[in-house]
Amino acid sequence: MTGWRRLGIIAGGGTLPLRIAEAEKAKGQEPFVIRLSADDALGAFPGADLSIAEFGAILKRLKAEDCDAVCFAGQVQRPNFAKLRPDWRGAKLLPKVVSAARKGDGAILDVIVETFEAEGFRVIGAEEAAGNLKIGAGPLTEQKPSTEDMADISKGVALVEALGPFDVAQGVVVRRGFVLAVEAAEGTDAMLDRCAALPDDLKGFEPGQEGIKIGVLVKTPKPGQELRVDLPTIGVRTVEKAAAAGLAGIAVGAGRALIVDRAAVEDAARNAGIFVYGFTPDEAGGA
Repeated sequence: MTGWRRLGIIAGGGTLPLRIAEAEKAKGQEPFVIRLSADDALGAFPGADLSIAEFGAILKRLKAEDCDAVCFAGQVQRPNFAKLRPDWRGAKLLPKVVSAARKGDGAILDVIVETFEAEGFRVIGAEEAAGNLKIGAGPLTEQKPSTEDMADISKGVALVEALGPFDVAQGVVVRRGFVLAVEAAEGTDAMLDRCAALPDDLKGFEPGQEGIKIGVLVKTPKPGQELRVDLPTIGVRTVEKAAAAGLAGIAVGAGRALIVDRAAVEDAARNAGIFVYGFTPDEAGGA
């Protein structure tokens, strides 16, 4: 099934929601944006500023604006459930969300998707709304991973698959077979900041390796992950933080990750001297 009358964008932070809205505009469509985070650029599109707890108001506005499809895009921090002030519909949904939260963020997203679908909305992925965002196979720039880097990528993917049932580790950092970090609730950026702050002895540096870019950030979907609302995404900031952490590059599953502002990411990767690579299942050991 393709096409929709009007797309509602549930917009968190970052530039991804704006790119999706622009893609709709380029197709001659006028999206309606539910702004969960303040963003002046998104103010150019019809929309409403609502909190994540105003679930009833969100559904009501989307229906009033004749939206038949919704796309979730951008970063949304897990809320403090004790401090939420939900509307009536949000209060009805909250116990189910809190119960799901004990299983992880993926379980929360499953509840949200099921609820929107039960209300008659079609939930689509960001790559379907803006099809040029997916990363293909191979290197994004001239810089390519070495044989050692590919071994780190394989180990990173194996780790994501092993930890996936626990709803952690969409991203990991591996350096010559040594796991430097696993992404949990803090997100990719904070994980990379942790890596950058590690002393050299904990990074596993050998004599003469100080200052050399070694190691890979691996981002790939966890087994069973709801890809329509939580596909791994990288942008310029990801490249900058990976470089600051001393890594040689970033690897993502080909066709299973999004890139925001591709040209800017390419420039940032070239300037930093690191690779951005889309690996295939065969390269990752069957991932």
